[in-house]
Amino acid sequence: MTGAQQSRWAAAAMPVTALLFLWVFSWGHVMAEIDSANMTALQKHVSFFDRNKDGIITPSETIEGVVAIGCDIAFARDFAARVHAILGPKTSPVDVPLPHLSIYNEYIYKGMHGSDTGALDANGRFVPSKFKEIFSKHAKTKPYALTHLEVKELILANRDPNDPQSWVAPIKEWGLIYDLAHDKNGYLSKDSVRGIYDGNVFVKLEEERKSTQCVTWQNLTLI
Repeated sequence: MTGAQQSRWAAAAMPVTALLFLWVFSWGHVMAEIDSANMTALQKHVSFFDRNKDGIITPSETIEGVVAIGCDIAFARDFAARVHAILGPKTSPVDVPLPHLSIYNEYIYKGMHGSDTGALDANGRFVPSKFKEIFSKHAKTKPYALTHLEVKELILANRDPNDPQSWVAPIKEWGLIYDLAHDKNGYLSKDSVRGIYDGNVFVKLEEERKSTQCVTWQNLTLI
């Protein structure tokens, strides 16, 4: 992602003071209950950012995960601030001490928003028929990929007219994934879109980034 693109997505992010981040990063917590063998697609999606796999995603873990998929640290901090301010209170158990900024994977379904594709149901489970509709309705240039314009069309087609507040999240989510995962010809493949829902696209992006860094390092040592 270019600096200009990251600045565009970060522009609407909620600012959080350095003091608050230090407070959150040093906050201790116990392991959350999470059955990794029976995760929903949505739980797998967010589990990528649960770097220590304890069922609880802290802002620092989200920052680490966002950097791992190819974003710069400034964007990652702004992204984490916005996401945790929204999802932390929604997914935190009532008996967890304030400030409720960590995201609990067990309750991530409570953070689902409207104006989405329907490829995840209300509990975060994958819905194959709705996933197929993404391409049958919007993949007009190639049957198994989406162009930038087709992604925009997809977002607009799924807007809930009765819930305007839900329009912003899909723009940011799809925009970020498109910027990071489209190929050199500008296509977002079906496999990449499928990987959005279960988090596999994040794993792939992290692996590609590590591979690129390794090649760059090797090239530098040969000069």
